[in-house]
Amino acid sequence: MSLTAVFINVFALSCLFFAVFKNKEKTKKSLIVAAKSLLRILPVVLIIVILIGLLLGFIPPEKISQFIGEQSGLIGIVIIAMVGAVLHIPALVSFPLAASLLKSGASISAVAAFITTLTMIGTVTLPLEIKELGKKMAFLRNGISFVIAIVIALIMGAVL
Repeated sequence: MSLTAVFINVFALSCLFFAVFKNKEKTKKSLIVAAKSLLRILPVVLIIVILIGLLLGFIPPEKISQFIGEQSGLIGIVIIAMVGAVLHIPALVSFPLAASLLKSGASISAVAAFITTLTMIGTVTLPLEIKELGKKMAFLRNGISFVIAIVIALIMGAVL
């Protein structure tokens, strides 16, 4: 286990012990709410992890590298950015997926575009955005977010 993981776990446990010491009843209620949330999201996360595992198992790393690797250039970045914009997966799953893509030959720029569009663009939530913000503003926000994601990806690729 890495030093960072040890630090995070020790910090979380310290906070939990402090919370129990401060107010045992509120801590118990909070842990129950957290457990219920975990049980609600767990099936979705497991299904996504299985699907991603199957996908990465069936697609050879050479193909991943070909489509979203360094040699794919801007086209590969835009392709994976569009995939990120369409997918609706929790961030908890997206970061391990990004690591798997990097190990399979994807470029840093492509992975940065994927993560950025995944978190900034909401095609699933677009109807709600249209209702709340109006059609023009919702599309403008998502379009600007897409362009910014591409710029972030290009900067990441240049810096790293």
